[in-house]
Amino acid sequence: MDLSRSRRRVHIDDRSPAPIHDAGGAVERRDIAGTADVVQGLKFRPSDGNVTEDQEPFMGVKVRRKASLHRDYKGDYIDVPSLPFLMKILQKQGDQNVLFADRVLKFTASGKMKRRILLMTDFAIYIIDPETDTLKRRIALAAVDKICLSELSDNFFSIIIPTEYDVLMASTRKTEIVTVLVEAFKTASDYELEVVFSNRFEYSAGGELIKEVQFEEVEGGVKTRILRKQE
Repeated sequence: MDLSRSRRRVHIDDRSPAPIHDAGGAVERRDIAGTADVVQGLKFRPSDGNVTEDQEPFMGVKVRRKASLHRDYKGDYIDVPSLPFLMKILQKQGDQNVLFADRVLKFTASGKMKRRILLMTDFAIYIIDPETDTLKRRIALAAVDKICLSELSDNFFSIIIPTEYDVLMASTRKTEIVTVLVEAFKTASDYELEVVFSNRFEYSAGGELIKEVQFEEVEGGVKTRILRKQE
């Protein structure tokens, strides 16, 4: 893989996503932490056990939830080998080494939230619709430029892909997702994947549509606003 260019099954609380309104080009919500509970032809990376702070790209910047400190990283939270449609997708693409698989929330260009399966291998990121069992998008790791997330204890992160359009998602396992991506790049090349921490960042939602995500710490949580950028 050429990267020389630069690299418990999750239950999302039914209260999250909270109702979102889109008036005047903005969507807003208050982040409610989701609750975490909990082959053939495929190789699964064993858990690294308790991952310490110095093994993660969050030192000195990210405000971490206590529950996310020293958490065991499992990798596959949905039992990929037991799901034939996922096996079929991976086999069709020729991917074998599954690094991470879980259910997440993905934000569409219109601001809606869709439940998706996020699956990562050492070659690509897969976004899959669990209702239709179909692959919605495959992103080569080599196409990823950076990851954006806030400095607060929310669940949001954005994967920036300059040659395509970006992805905004939310997961209670955001820390593990980012860590897996960073480690995958380190393993495959000398390129250090950039992780950007800011309480205000932009991402391309598709076509010419640019949005800005704003985070504000408020009593009881983090308020998140997603704004359409004016041309």
